[in-house]
Amino acid sequence: MDVNKIKQRFEIIGNSPALHRAIEIAVQVAPTDLSVLITGESGTGKERFPQIIHQHSTRKHGPYSAVNCGAIPEGTIDSELFGHEKGSFTGAHEARKGYFEEANGGTIFLDEIGELPLSTQVRLLRVLETGEYIRVGSSKAQKTNIRLVAATNVDIQKAVQEGRFREDLYYRLNTVPIIIAPLRNRKEDIYLLFRKFAQDFAEKYMMPVVRLDDEAQMMLENYRWPGNIRQLKNITEQLSIIEQDRMITAERIKLYLPADNRSNLPVLMPRDSEERSFKSEREILYQILFDMKRDVNDLKKLVNTLMDRKEGMPIIESDNQSLLDRLYNEQDVRFNTPVNVQPQIHVKRVDDSRFEDTEEIIEESLLLQDKEIELINKSLRKHQGKRKLAAQELGISERTLYRKIKEFGIEE
Repeated sequence: MDVNKIKQRFEIIGNSPALHRAIEIAVQVAPTDLSVLITGESGTGKERFPQIIHQHSTRKHGPYSAVNCGAIPEGTIDSELFGHEKGSFTGAHEARKGYFEEANGGTIFLDEIGELPLSTQVRLLRVLETGEYIRVGSSKAQKTNIRLVAATNVDIQKAVQEGRFREDLYYRLNTVPIIIAPLRNRKEDIYLLFRKFAQDFAEKYMMPVVRLDDEAQMMLENYRWPGNIRQLKNITEQLSIIEQDRMITAERIKLYLPADNRSNLPVLMPRDSEERSFKSEREILYQILFDMKRDVNDLKKLVNTLMDRKEGMPIIESDNQSLLDRLYNEQDVRFNTPVNVQPQIHVKRVDDSRFEDTEEIIEESLLLQDKEIELINKSLRKHQGKRKLAAQELGISERTLYRKIKEFGIEE
């Protein structure tokens, strides 16, 4: 199987592994009569894969019908799919064949199958299981020999759970699933598609081809593309028609991308509830404790290094003291209060001119509750008992501060 020839024949652009895998599955399942369900977001090019399946099957000389289920009104979809008898409803002046009858011996592609009404889903399930259908207004069952390929951009499993899609029909359709990756997961294909569309529109409108500089290309590849290939094609066409300068910069690209969805960067959410504020406060306190422990460990390593120096190397006690002051007297940025953990280190000289470590570390309690009480007391003293200002400095709500004062029995 030559994937490149298949892509060229069906005008598929891209080299991503996910795209190649979808093509391989379509070709492998084509010779069988198994039902295939193609899933993917809108605009990803799902309609190409039923054609691949049909053209590589034994039915390739038979009819091929593509039906968009979402575009047919609910009141007439049964008639469109299965046909109707004369006089079966108002306006039915003569009998009419449906798509399943017209596609007999070939392949029928039902796009947006998730939009089918439940009553039509029952009829479709019967066709798949027995090959029989009944025209609207008739009581006579007719046979059809079709290969069904379906596609949808909705979460069918979620629709099943919500009762909008029959579970038995889902499993009957999903014999062989093909998943089409969204464009944002095929970054290596975005610029290839842009170049193809730019070339096509240049020929269509008889004008020079638009090109992208490096920054514009990077911006295009980092955009999320909620409309996928269809959206990329539309933007390329706009650039081809509107822009006078054929070298497109990142600043020009910005004008064509929706301002609320330009990149894959995460969105920072505000802390808008007491629960989130309390959680954040605990995280800050834990971070303080971890930083303190790390600083103590660093100091131990420093002292050990000084002890291991060669004989005759001087050790200046004033430098050691300044180092301790620098490590343990820094102001905490979040609360503007000193971190009160002061290790006391005594270094004495021995007979062999080496130094012996008689380190004695005295630490305050590292219990979270004790640190909270200490920080609250300091903040209240600093702001002369004003809870609002103290709460702002601590990064919590005034209501949370009041609750903690009562909980810990803090005297204001």
